[in-house]
Amino acid sequence: MHSLDLVSEFARGEQRAAFLFADGRSLSYAELDDLAQHFATRLGDEGKQLVAISAEPSEHAVVAYLGALRAGHAVAMLPPCDKRVWDDFLAVFQPDFTYRRADGRWRLVKEARPARDIEPLHPDLALLLMTSGSSGAAKAVRLSYANLEANARAITTYLELSSADRAALMLPLHYSYGLSVLNSHLIAGGSILFPGVSAMDGDFLQIIADGGCTNLSGVPYSYELLERMRFRDAKLKGLRMMTVAGGQLSPDVIRLYRDHLRAVGGRFFVMYGQTEATARIAFVPPESLSDREERIGVAIPGGSLGIVDDKGEPVSRSGIPGELVYRGPNVMMGYAEQRCDLVRGAEVEILNTGDIAVQDEQGFFRVVGRKSRFAKIAGLRIGFDIMEQALERAGIAAAVLGDDRGLQAYVTGPGSAGRAQRILAEVSRLPANLVRVSTRGDFPRLASGKIDYSCLQREMLLGRAEIRERGGVPGAYARVFYPLPVGRADSFVSLGGDSLRFLQLALELERLGLELPDGWERLSVGDLTNLHSAKRSFMPDQANETPVDIVLRAFAILLVVVHHETLWPIPGGSGIMMLLVGYSLARFQSVHLFAGRIRYALKPAVGVLIPYFLIVAAYSLAWQAIPWASMTLTGNFGYAEPERHEMIPYLYWFIEAYAQTLLVFALAFAVPVLRKLAQARPFAFSIGLLAFAAAARFAVPLFVDLGSRQIFAIYWVFHLAVFGWCAGLADTPARKLLVTAFATAVLGYLAFWESVWLGTTVKYLTIFAALSALLYLPRVRLPAGVGQAVMQVAVAAFPIYLVHRFVPELLMASVAGWLPAPGFQLLAIAGGVALGVIAGKALAAIRHLRGRLAMERLPELLSA
Repeated sequence: MHSLDLVSEFARGEQRAAFLFADGRSLSYAELDDLAQHFATRLGDEGKQLVAISAEPSEHAVVAYLGALRAGHAVAMLPPCDKRVWDDFLAVFQPDFTYRRADGRWRLVKEARPARDIEPLHPDLALLLMTSGSSGAAKAVRLSYANLEANARAITTYLELSSADRAALMLPLHYSYGLSVLNSHLIAGGSILFPGVSAMDGDFLQIIADGGCTNLSGVPYSYELLERMRFRDAKLKGLRMMTVAGGQLSPDVIRLYRDHLRAVGGRFFVMYGQTEATARIAFVPPESLSDREERIGVAIPGGSLGIVDDKGEPVSRSGIPGELVYRGPNVMMGYAEQRCDLVRGAEVEILNTGDIAVQDEQGFFRVVGRKSRFAKIAGLRIGFDIMEQALERAGIAAAVLGDDRGLQAYVTGPGSAGRAQRILAEVSRLPANLVRVSTRGDFPRLASGKIDYSCLQREMLLGRAEIRERGGVPGAYARVFYPLPVGRADSFVSLGGDSLRFLQLALELERLGLELPDGWERLSVGDLTNLHSAKRSFMPDQANETPVDIVLRAFAILLVVVHHETLWPIPGGSGIMMLLVGYSLARFQSVHLFAGRIRYALKPAVGVLIPYFLIVAAYSLAWQAIPWASMTLTGNFGYAEPERHEMIPYLYWFIEAYAQTLLVFALAFAVPVLRKLAQARPFAFSIGLLAFAAAARFAVPLFVDLGSRQIFAIYWVFHLAVFGWCAGLADTPARKLLVTAFATAVLGYLAFWESVWLGTTVKYLTIFAALSALLYLPRVRLPAGVGQAVMQVAVAAFPIYLVHRFVPELLMASVAGWLPAPGFQLLAIAGGVALGVIAGKALAAIRHLRGRLAMERLPELLSA
């Protein structure tokens, strides 16, 4: 069989790094060679096979890719999170093997197909990359081993890559540009850094600096993100080269990066390509970049560019527009729409790009338009005329237009907008959020009677401006996470969200009519925007399912307020809140802790500690003394007294315990050995941490005597936070049962054997019930009105905790003597909750006002 080894023959077998990772791991060329060979062996020797690989940015996917090519098989690199693409590919191309994650592990699966259905693959076929035609219908580009090698070597030549180069992989591997970065650096004997985070991540610049990155490649949107991160101010010492392709970067940004790199002795490459040419077609030599660069440059080594007229005849004169065509050894074999197409050989010699271009007198090419009425939207070429025809077949009169930001249709039939959007989304295969349909009384016409598309173009842009004002899903994120910049690829977790922001954002998204799925906090802004089309209709009495942690948060804070006012034997509220601290850490910060991004994991503490320290400052002013124990967050250690103005009242112990809990988690994951263990066996590590916390709960009081104040100490409550953490990671029935058994032993002992009064028993039984709910009851069905009230209290839980005692001790102090005790207590409880809700809404209003101002500075995000 024909085959290809993309790894440099000079580097093969060497101990120097081929891949580096953000957590400090590395994979040498020798190790890569062994792993690729092992994977190739796993594919067997039954002839040439088609292997579909989930193109995640990980060593698993790359090893499989390299191993399959080395063994002479054909590979399809598919987007890891697009179930529709996978389902379509499996049905149409019937791969022999699939390699992707299942149940948290990478699994190689031999797909079962009847022998009579097996089609022999062409011996030259190496790679399938999904693309689309002008109709938007998905199909695959067939690339040969020769295509891959020729393009990789051409890129290596004009970029002058060597073994000293190290690229940070910012682009997906199912995208031809991202794959070309990998191929070219491996064939040059260089190395690849896998940052593990997006360019919007606060640690991105530090990761690529620490990783010794010399090369960065991105699409125009990547450079928008880098500008928001003030990339050019970072002054990365090792950076020597940056490249851009995948769309036209504005001349101003080109000039900025050209000058930035020239100042440090580096080079900036503007490039042009298509998947059909295995990625690269043209480039502008860095020394030729002008101040208003709009050219795509000259052909890559081994290729040639030309221009043809409408009849296909070459255009030799400069300045005359025509279709851009390309010849070279990297031109694809052809397209494939089904398995039987994979038996065909090379069918394309000249690539018609579909772009209208001119050549200047220096021999440089510049794209000036598109050959037909279509646009490339989200990587798909969408033909507007074909979209209109699809609607016409459904009996809908429409005018369709758009650009790279989305598809816009105008219809005249009453009640047809919804049906038109569904048809367009299905035919174009675009996400629904990129398809807009508007209803008009009639279409604007030119004097000739044809539709006036320029008028509709202006109307489309005006409609986008209106959307920008409303903000939608991106607007909700921008308001809640202000002042952090928010991109479409960001998720709640990647932005460092915490439990408070989780509740605030959930309210914002529900106001938009979104039915939030389980795990939505890990979905990107773009994915949630896609869900916006599936709005739900609310009825006043409609029951809705509320996440159990939200219900528990509201229940816990009400228990705290009632207990503080009445001293009835119903404690347990603060214990449930400690459970939720750990549960929220597992849901929202575990990805950062496991990756060693400690600073990101500690970010939620800022929103808690700032109001706390404002209260400490208020007490300092009132007392004319600084309560140092509270200032240092150690008041719960039992050495200070509020009466001596050494600390603020005891009820704030929870804030100190919360901060100390975060610190313990941060210290545990800051130790490389422990973090490596946690990465390898996260749940087993968590159970070990729980055992440590439980041991501390029983052992420390034997050596440290804090008297009755030990109930506020970190060692007394830390095990509750770890129980919550384990509940957040218990994703299988067996793991849930293990946590339940552990809780039965520990909390049962505390409730019945260590208990000294009824309140202790009630407390630990209440905590056990809350833990069981977290494990086994993900959602609680509540009437709509009750659910909304629970959500409001849960969102305001922290402000309620901070201010609820101000009501009886300050605001109601003057009426304490003449109100009957039950009435006073009832008013104090209701007033404390109400004051907290009002304070929470005031803080949210300030944040949202600042967020709306921030949104005005993100038009490119909100117009999506």
